[in-house]
Amino acid sequence: MICVGIDVSKDKPNCFIFSFEGVVLADVFTIPNNTEGFNTLLDKLRACSAPQNSIKVGLEATGHCSYNILGFLLDNGLATY
Repeated sequence: MICVGIDVSKDKPNCFIFSFEGVVLADVFTIPNNTEGFNTLLDKLRACSAPQNSIKVGLEATGHCSYNILGFLLDNGLATY
């Protein structure tokens, strides 16, 4: 399983990707809070070579700041918490 942690912010969410075993797959990186940034995150997740159903994404509920990325992740079939 692959785990993704997202610290949501208004402009630039910080992301971190690691395996369930604790292996860092992508050290902390920042993406723009827009479709381009969300696609960058999705590309990094696909590069991890795991089935999409084994990817779990956790992000903080920050109200309107998290709605766009949450919708994007759900629209792309990622389990999001």
